[in-house]
Amino acid sequence: MAIISKKKKIYSIAPPLRKYLKNQNRDMDLPISYEDLHRFNTSIALIDKTGRDTLWETVLYAQSDMSSIHHNLKKIYALLKSAGDVSVIEHLYIDRIDLCVYGNTKPFRVRIVNKINDLFDYFYIKIADASRIYGLELEHLISPNKINFLVHGDTLVEEHIQGIPGDDFIKNHLNDKSLNEMRLAKEFVKFNERCLVRLLGDMHSSNFVIEVIPDFDEIHYRIRAIDFDQQCFEGRAAIYMPQYYKQNNPIINLGLKRMAHELEVQYQREERSLIATRLRSKSSGPAIKNLLVAMMEDEIAPYEKVVSLREDLTKVYEDDVFLKCHSMGEILTHSLKLTIRKPIRKKYSSIKI
Repeated sequence: MAIISKKKKIYSIAPPLRKYLKNQNRDMDLPISYEDLHRFNTSIALIDKTGRDTLWETVLYAQSDMSSIHHNLKKIYALLKSAGDVSVIEHLYIDRIDLCVYGNTKPFRVRIVNKINDLFDYFYIKIADASRIYGLELEHLISPNKINFLVHGDTLVEEHIQGIPGDDFIKNHLNDKSLNEMRLAKEFVKFNERCLVRLLGDMHSSNFVIEVIPDFDEIHYRIRAIDFDQQCFEGRAAIYMPQYYKQNNPIINLGLKRMAHELEVQYQREERSLIATRLRSKSSGPAIKNLLVAMMEDEIAPYEKVVSLREDLTKVYEDDVFLKCHSMGEILTHSLKLTIRKPIRKKYSSIKI
């Protein structure tokens, strides 16, 4: 079983990353900050439909503050969804603001509702952690998924990522008659490879969602990360491989039951080929290069974890170039380059977990 560090330090945004975010129009003035949302008077536990405590608390503000807070939150939603066109917020209202009391960074979650059709959406306001921001941007550039997020000062705003939480899917949907076991197993193999290549850790079932996509007489799946705090932070390769988390075993067992080794290798090759294509792309390639330049100048993990990870990856890929890396940015850069130079990694079964 993969075990991560119990508590991760929050890394502030260094000047090279700040410059990158400004160039990508990610850094802009926001009408309200993370700290502003801490001006609540009281909070009440948020209970789900089954009566369980969600470990989120709904926060309540003084009447004198509520109007301006809600208005500014709607303006942030317009920045996030429509490039600041405030005409889209005319029929919206803030239904609820929740605070996650158990999370490392204690994020706020805002529920916003369209009063015309009662459809709702969420977005999040968090402390701006450099690790998470690198993770979000890499997800946007390297994965099949696009993500909107904004930064200003020490505040990070993220859109909601839709899907069935992985742990809920395992508990409630693995026995569905419509479940396409092979397609789900295939998606997990690709997700596992993508996490390793871009060094996104802690992908147990609570930290990803599963999109279910009907297509004619087939069901397709996409696994999407929702937690990016462990981007390039841990010092062991197994932590970047979802296959080593016991919470994911029910899905992993589908692959063991349904998938021959030759198919697993084929899907690993496919995912690495897609990443290589994005690295070469005229649209995403330059941004990825600039992001990696910023990361190579940044300190986003203790140096002893850099040393440990480069040794692990040397074994995984049988490539001594990793031993010359002196930062997580350098390690990630070489990991991505290998998607172009090498078709597949070594099947390294004796990796420490």
